[in-house]
Amino acid sequence: MEKSKILYAEDDKTIAFLIQDSLEAYYEIEHFGDGKSALEAFDCKDFDICLLDIMMPEMNGFDLAEEIRRKNSEIPIIFISAKALKEDRIKGLKIGADDYLVKPFSIEELILKIEVFLKRSKKTESSSPKYTVGKYHFDLKNYTLQDSESTTTLTQRESELLLYFIRHKNTVLKRQDILKAIWGDDDYFMGRSLDVFISRLRKVFANEENIAIENIHGIGFRFSEK
Repeated sequence: MEKSKILYAEDDKTIAFLIQDSLEAYYEIEHFGDGKSALEAFDCKDFDICLLDIMMPEMNGFDLAEEIRRKNSEIPIIFISAKALKEDRIKGLKIGADDYLVKPFSIEELILKIEVFLKRSKKTESSSPKYTVGKYHFDLKNYTLQDSESTTTLTQRESELLLYFIRHKNTVLKRQDILKAIWGDDDYFMGRSLDVFISRLRKVFANEENIAIENIHGIGFRFSEK
């Protein structure tokens, strides 16, 4: 069975060796010591997931993620960084990352997160369900929202959250239920991540008057479709 391919950008040689040595039994992993060389490789090779450090020479992880997301809106991106400030995590998610791990972390936790995203990607590849959301047609396989005038491509996390809303539309949803369904946990950081992704979906539907994502104070949200 062909191994999934990982693009791994990390300038710390010791950390890079440890992670690469731990993952190469399960995946085909290519390591790059700076953001520029990682981007060049991304442009000419196929990868299934990206693991990005933030503080790197030539091009930092945030800039690298923006370039990757501009070229490919679907590939999962996980930041792995020593930058633990809330602002850095939120910035990473706003750029379009799907998750953010703070160093130090266990290899088991990293593998778990990689597997979650790879399985979801394979699941969407095996079928192509489509949904109608207001004036849009939502293609889960291709992560797209399309109307008569344009097509918007979502990230994997945005697509998963939208699908959850569609399946529970016009229903008050508790924050912890959404978090456990999409992120598998309901801690503080995951809650902030949810707020970021809801903000991104609201921007997508800003011109659709029949769709609303309401805050239900003290409880959670309601995805409403007239």
